[in-house]
Amino acid sequence: MTTPETTFLRVGDHPAIDFLNTAYEPQGVAIELLDGGQEFLAWLVDAGLLAQSAARTLERRFGRAALDHAADEARRVREWARAWLCRWRDAPRGDYAKEIARLNSLLTRTSASRKVVVSKDGLHLAQHSAIESADALIALVAEQIAAFVTSENPALLKSCAGPGCTVWFLDRSRTGRRRFCSTTICGNRAKVAAFRQRQRAR
Repeated sequence: MTTPETTFLRVGDHPAIDFLNTAYEPQGVAIELLDGGQEFLAWLVDAGLLAQSAARTLERRFGRAALDHAADEARRVREWARAWLCRWRDAPRGDYAKEIARLNSLLTRTSASRKVVVSKDGLHLAQHSAIESADALIALVAEQIAAFVTSENPALLKSCAGPGCTVWFLDRSRTGRRRFCSTTICGNRAKVAAFRQRQRAR
C-alpha cells in the first residue's frame, strides 16, 4: 500500500473519537485527513484497526475507485457520528433508535469470526472481521463507535477549549478538568493569550 505522508491526530483516547478528529479546524483552517481511499486505509492502519499487510492486499483487490467511494462514505458517517455523539453527550438517555439502527446496519457489512491466539502475554481471544468489499471497511469504524457508546461515560467526551480548535477528546484525567486537546499547543496558546490580556489590562 502506498501510504500518504499524513499525520493523524491521536489525542482522542479512543479510536471512535480519533475518527471524528480526521476533520478539524485549527485556527479556523479546515483540514480533511480522509481525502481518498488511500488516506482512509492509512488511517485504519494507523488506528490499529487494520494490519498494513491486509491494507496492501485490499488496495490491490478493490482498486482506487472503490476505495475512494468508501472514503466518501466514511466522511459522511463521521459527520453523522459527530452530531449523534454530541447529542448523546448532552442527553445520554435520549431516544436514539434511528442512530442505533443505522449503526447496526453498518456493523452487518462484515462477517466476524473468533479464534484463540498465542502472544508473549499468553492466550487471547481475537476477533477477525472479513472484508469482502471496500464498502465493508466502514464496519471497522462502526465497531469502534459501537464500543464507545456501549462502554464509555458520555460525560468524558469534550471538545477542546482552545480558541478556534475543534478537536475532541475523552477527559480521563483524575480531576476531570482537562480543557485542551494538547497542553503543548492549545494549552500554551491559551496561556499566552491570557498573559497578553493581563498585560493590556495593566
